[in-house]
Amino acid sequence: MNETPVDQVRFVVLDSETTGLDPRKDRIITIGAIAVVGGEILVEDVYEALLKVEYNSSAVTVHGVTREESRAGLDEPEALRQFREYLQDGVIVGHHISHDVDTFNVGYERHGEPQMPNRSLDTMALGLRLEADGAFADQAPFRSFSLDELCERFGIIPHDRHTAPGDAFMTALVFQRLLRLAARVGRVTLGQLCESPPEQPH
Repeated sequence: MNETPVDQVRFVVLDSETTGLDPRKDRIITIGAIAVVGGEILVEDVYEALLKVEYNSSAVTVHGVTREESRAGLDEPEALRQFREYLQDGVIVGHHISHDVDTFNVGYERHGEPQMPNRSLDTMALGLRLEADGAFADQAPFRSFSLDELCERFGIIPHDRHTAPGDAFMTALVFQRLLRLAARVGRVTLGQLCESPPEQPH
């Protein structure tokens, strides 16, 4: 898989809103995912779900989901089953994606299902690799590599921020631009996209 050209990989850009930051204790509220293939965002290849959340209502409403909506959502096992079916063998992409992956895998474990075997790629880590490669050499230094800063850097106007589908789409736009930069510095296979740059001699 490392030798697979980037243009032939189906990347699934994922964002989820949760009731908190502890994957073991907290639950998924909403899922938003969109595919990127060949550098193009496939708006017809998406998955969105609102999950049933019976508790922690204040955390749910923070994300713009009403109590009534959260009680009428999908049961977690069904949402996770549908997502796995949608994901297939895609490479999961997201900003600080390890939290989403951990939360999903705990959910699968909770229902006696195997964890996702899929590879994942963090857009923040990719941004840092590309900075080390010199891809941003002609630009002002980054402050934080936050999603908001990357959007600002690439001229992406935030829309539906802090909703899972909105953040997934914005992350896909950022990822699209990072892929173009990656190609310019010679990261053209999946392995090259994921590996860190060689250490500079001191």
